[in-house]
Formats: sequence, C-alpha cells, structure tokens
Amino acid sequence: MYDVIGDVHGCLREFVRLTEELGYQWQQHVPVHPDGRTLVFVGDITDRGPNSLDMIRIVAKLVIQRKALYVPGNHCNKLYRFLIGRNVQITHGLETTVQELNELPIPKRSEVSEAFIELYKQAPLILQLDHQKLVVCHAGIREQDINKPITRQIKTFALYGDITGKKDEHGLPERRDWAKYYHGDPLIVYGHTPVIKPYWKNRTLNLDTGCVFGGMLSALRYPEMEVVSIPSSMPLVSERFRSFQG
Repeated sequence: MYDVIGDVHGCLREFVRLTEELGYQWQQHVPVHPDGRTLVFVGDITDRGPNSLDMIRIVAKLVIQRKALYVPGNHCNKLYRFLIGRNVQITHGLETTVQELNELPIPKRSEVSEAFIELYKQAPLILQLDHQKLVVCHAGIREQDINKPITRQIKTFALYGDITGKKDEHGLPERRDWAKYYHGDPLIVYGHTPVIKPYWKNRTLNLDTGCVFGGMLSALRYPEMEVVSIPSSMPLVSERFRSFQG
C-alpha cells in the first residue's frame, strides 16, 4: 500500500496537512501510518518553498527507516551537484535552499548536506512497484524505456520530461505532453510539470499540482486509486501552470 506524493518543494506545512489527511500520525518528527503504508516521493522535495531543509531531514529519515521511497527530481539533481562542489547556477529555486543552508552553523549544515547526498546517491531514478504495475519517476518515461538500462537519454527524460530545448511564451522550458502517446500497461505516476489539478492521461498520472505556486499538494493512494489534495498556503502564480487537457 503506497501513498505517492507530488512535488513538495519545501512546503512543509502542506506536507504535514496532507499526510494527516492520508491517515498518518506524526511520531518523532516523521509521519507514520498505523496500517504500515509507505510514502513515495516523486522528487523535488526542496527549493522555492520555505522549509527545504526540514523536508530533507524528514525524507532522509523515512527512507533510512524504510517507511518511504524516493526518486530524485531535477531540483534534487542540481542540489546534489551543488553540495558536492560542482559549478551550478544558484537560481530557479536553488537559492532558497542555499540560503537556508547558509543560515545554519557549519556542523548543522554539514549534517543536512551529508544526509541529502546519501539520500540522492542511494535513490533509484525509476521505481517499479507492485510487480511492475506501478512505476514512479519524476518527469516521465516512455513505455519502451521502462525496463531498459538507464542511459543518458532516459535519465534526461526522467528528470526533465519530453523537452524541446525551446522556451514558451512565459520563458519556461517547453515540454511535450508525452503522456498522450503512452499506451503501456503499468501506471506511471510522476510530477515535474505543474498542473491545476491531478492530470490523468492513458495509464499515467501527473501529481504536481503546483503547491509552491499556490495550487495544491496532491497524493495518490495506491492501490485504491484515490487522489487526495489539500490547498496551498502560498500565493498563486498562475503562469507557472500548464494547461494539458485530459
């Protein structure tokens, strides 16, 4: 039994409310379900929102305790590269996480940094659950790539989606709606592209309902196939949402 959580982006308040709505009880600063359900994170747990470091601590602890699963997103990838000393631009939300880190004493900064590095290094890019009936990744995957070894092309697709290399009218990366062309049997649950409401298309579900942009934080209860959403406390930034039609 799984509860797949969309992109949290440091929105701790909404994450707490959503887990409580899903029946989790908070014990020792982490959510635990009385029926032993497992949380599954689609990546991008940090950046832009107010509590990225708390989300790192929670997710890392849950994964270590085997009470949660996690796949990395593109923001996770960039944060990882920053923390190991790569030259990355501190923009597009990373600056909020870096600011939180800079406000910590050095020992605390090292502790949370090491926790995230280990979380990222141990994370699979793609999760196959329930005898391959459920596939979880950050931005998507083509049906023919589900069981293939991870190539650079598959990694790019899983982290960024079906990108064209162009910008849209708002200056955001242009992305094709890959789900329109998916006709596989496994249910693919992903995030990355903010949509106003959970977006079902063929056997896929986009759970990124733009919490950090004033939308909602959403989860899928599996195998019940029930979507649960709670409203965001953040201001609405309507231009960040895509208008894919189901």
